[in-house]
Amino acid sequence: MAYYWFKAFHLIGVVVWFAGLFYLVRLFVYHAEAEQESEPARSILTKQYELMEKRLYGIITTPGMIVTVVMAIGLISTEPEILKSTWLHIKLTFVLLLIGYHFFCKRIMKQLAAGECQWSGQQFRALNEAPTILLVLIVLLAVFKNNLPLDLTTWLIAGLVLAMVASIQLYAKKRRQDKEKLAQAEQPEVALKG
Repeated sequence: MAYYWFKAFHLIGVVVWFAGLFYLVRLFVYHAEAEQESEPARSILTKQYELMEKRLYGIITTPGMIVTVVMAIGLISTEPEILKSTWLHIKLTFVLLLIGYHFFCKRIMKQLAAGECQWSGQQFRALNEAPTILLVLIVLLAVFKNNLPLDLTTWLIAGLVLAMVASIQLYAKKRRQDKEKLAQAEQPEVALKG
């Protein structure tokens, strides 16, 4: 029975942790873009994003990580022979990368709060895709275990990465075009007033 409790709360922890990581880096996007605003909007927005990032990281994301890890330890304690499985070693490697990503986000938060972060909104959009790839790999390993079809998985991950890169580039292009249209629309208004 303990196995099922550990598994249920492990899955709940994973959902909470990933929700926090995805939203946290999305806040980084907005935070970086707020730096381009004029005052007083810049100060108001950056202060609000710092508060939201701090609360999200401390109240949702980090507790989600802790629950995930503690419940995973509980799961392993119910069947210690699983530690001999190759798929689990690979999965744990990806989980360690995810934990590293988690703490890297904390570092970025501190840099943003100090006004020392040089990352653009576009770069944060790309960074936001890293946990997606890790999530897919971790779930596939948990489901397929030692039967994971490596050739199909490789193509899936490559396609996922290409789709992400393309969508980020297309979104950046659309934003540039929207800015140009807005600038052109504002020019006649300025000319009429002058």
